[in-house]
Amino acid sequence: MLGGVNLAPYIDHTLLKATATPDNIVTLCAEAREHNFKAVCVNPQHVALCSSELAGSGVLIATVCGFPLGAVTSQQKADEARLSVQDGADEIDMVISIGSALAGDWTYVQADVAAVRAATVGKVLKVIIETCYLSDEQKERACVAAVLAGADFVKTSTGFGTVSSGISGATLADVALMRRVIAGRAQIKAAGGVRTPADAEAMIAAGAARLGTSGGVGLVAGTQHPSGY
Repeated sequence: MLGGVNLAPYIDHTLLKATATPDNIVTLCAEAREHNFKAVCVNPQHVALCSSELAGSGVLIATVCGFPLGAVTSQQKADEARLSVQDGADEIDMVISIGSALAGDWTYVQADVAAVRAATVGKVLKVIIETCYLSDEQKERACVAAVLAGADFVKTSTGFGTVSSGISGATLADVALMRRVIAGRAQIKAAGGVRTPADAEAMIAAGAARLGTSGGVGLVAGTQHPSGY
C-alpha cells in the first residue's frame, strides 16, 4: 500500500506472452491468490487451468479475444469468447477492429463489439481500443462505440501495440479522455506503462478502475516493474 491506496483489488495480474508455460500460469495463479488480486489475465489456452487453480479463491479469470491485432472477423471473436466462457472465463478483454476505427467505420466497430457482447451475456466485457494508434477524436469515437455496444469497460491497450514515438501503453491523458467520454457509462482499464506504485495510483486517480500489469507483485510490494506490462 502506498499513499493509502490498496492496489491489489485494482490489478489484473497478466501473463499474455507466447512463451508462457503451464508452470508459469500456475505461478501466476498462486501469486494472485496470495495477494488477493482482482483477476488474472491469460490467453484462452490457459483459461481451464486457471479455473482449476483459482477455484474458490475469489480471483476472477480474464482472457483475451481477437488478441492482439483485432483483425479477425466478428464471428470469430464471438466464437472465441464463447468458448473461453465455457472454459471458465469471467471476463473477456477483446480488441476492436483497429483498421475499421482508423477508416472511420464506426458502424462496424460497434457491431464488432456487439457480437462479442451477445456471446458473453452475464460476463464482464472489456474493449481494448489500442490508444497508441488512434487520434484523440478516434479514441473518443471508439469509446462511444464500445459503450453503445454494451461494454462494461473500455481498456487502453493490448501491451503489444507500438508506434514510432515509443508510446504503446496507457497514459494519464488517455485515461482522463476516456473518463470524460464514457461519463460513468462504463469503467476504465489502464494497461501498459504502469511501472511503479506511483504510476498505479496516478492511473486510479485519473479514472482507472482496473490496472493490467504483469508486475502486480512488485507494485503491491512498492517496487518498480521494468516493462510496465
